[in-house]
Amino acid sequence: MHRLRRAVAITAITLSTLGVVACVPAPRAGAPAGAAAPAAAATWQAQMLASINANRAAAGQAPLTRCGSLDRAAQAHTQDQAATNTMTHTGSDGSTIGPRANRAGYVGWTSLGENVAVGYTTVDAVMTGWMNSAGHRANLLNGGYTHVGVGLAYSASGRAYWTQDFGASGTC
Repeated sequence: MHRLRRAVAITAITLSTLGVVACVPAPRAGAPAGAAAPAAAATWQAQMLASINANRAAAGQAPLTRCGSLDRAAQAHTQDQAATNTMTHTGSDGSTIGPRANRAGYVGWTSLGENVAVGYTTVDAVMTGWMNSAGHRANLLNGGYTHVGVGLAYSASGRAYWTQDFGASGTC
């Protein structure tokens, strides 16, 4: 049986419609064994925002702004995934991105999207995985989004879990 080492998934919602867009395993070539030690929060978050905005600029899209409430939503969901060793868009409490964003204070939004991944050990690796997946790339380059929040957490075994939450018109 083939065991997935790394995987990614995304979802996008507009108003109250939820749809899972894709769940794609990442390529295994060159994957380092074990999870890397966590980078300093400001460092990996700044690196991820720079990568998101560089990819958006290359596609002619405006940059996204980091949003504290979406950061809280993304981080809480990532920690939940790491604690349960499950990569999914549904929280262990049954929540989806809409209620999680609202709970974190991102209220008044008009659209939301989410990318999740597991097993990638660096920002560059997870961004490459997401950019090589049509659905994830669509979220990253969606011109309707103005805000982004990011999350990174490690399971008890050291496996990295990642989340990107995208939104428009919400309260940061």
